[in-house]
Amino acid sequence: MGTALRTPPAPRPELYRFSRLDLTTVGLYLAVAAFFALAGDLLAPLLLQLSPNPAVASYSVNLIFYGTIGILALAAARHVAARDLRVLATRPWFTLLMVPLAVVAMLILTAVLVALSGPVQTSANQAGLQALMQQVPAWLMVPLLVIVGPFVEEYIFRHLLIGKLSGRVNLWVCCALSVGLFAALHIVGQEQLTLQVLMPYLALGAVLVFVYVWTGKNVMFSYFVHAAKNLLAVVFIYAIPPEILEQLQQIQG
Repeated sequence: MGTALRTPPAPRPELYRFSRLDLTTVGLYLAVAAFFALAGDLLAPLLLQLSPNPAVASYSVNLIFYGTIGILALAAARHVAARDLRVLATRPWFTLLMVPLAVVAMLILTAVLVALSGPVQTSANQAGLQALMQQVPAWLMVPLLVIVGPFVEEYIFRHLLIGKLSGRVNLWVCCALSVGLFAALHIVGQEQLTLQVLMPYLALGAVLVFVYVWTGKNVMFSYFVHAAKNLLAVVFIYAIPPEILEQLQQIQG
C-alpha cells in the first residue's frame, strides 16, 4: 500500500515504542469501557445525583471519561501529533481536499455495504447518541463528539494498534484488528448483534485504517477525517427536527 505523504526527515523509532503512559491510558480506557458495558446500570443512582436530567448526567460522565483519556492520549502521543501536523502543513491543499473526499468515500462505502447487508438497523450506540443530542445543545456535543472522542479513538485504534503494534505484528493483521475492535467498541451493549448494525462501523473503521496507512501512518490526518465525519453527523442530526428523526427511526425499525 503506497503512501501519499512522507514523514521528513528521518523516522524516529522511539515514537513507535509502547510507553508506560500508553499502557496506562489503554488500561484505564478498557477498564472504564468494560464497566459501562457490564455494570452500567449500577451508575444510574449516581447519575441522578449529578443531575435530575438523565441526559445531562450521561453527557457529564462521558465528557469526564473522554476528557481524562483525551488528556492522557495527548500527553502520550504529543510528539507524533506535532510531527504529523508539521507534515500536513507542508501540503495544506492535500489535507483540505482529501479530508472531505475521504468522508465522501466513507459515506459511499457505508451506503453500499448497508444496502448489501439488508434492511437498515440503528445500533444502540447510535440511538443513544441521537437521544442524547435531542436534549443537549450542539455547542456542548461538539467538544465531545468532534474534538475529544475522535482523537482518543484514533490514538488507540490507529496509532497504537497499527502504528506501534505493527512493529511486532504483521501490518495487515494490525489493520484487521483495528477495524474489528473499532467496530466492536461501538456495538458494546447491543442486545441483538446483526450484520446490518455492524456494517456502518466496519466501513468507518476500514476507511480510517486506509487513510492512516496511506498517508504514512499520519494519525492527525485520520483524526481530521474522523472528526469531519462526526461533525457532519452532528450537523445532520441537529438540522433534522426531532419528530422527523423519530419517524425515520420508526421506518428503519
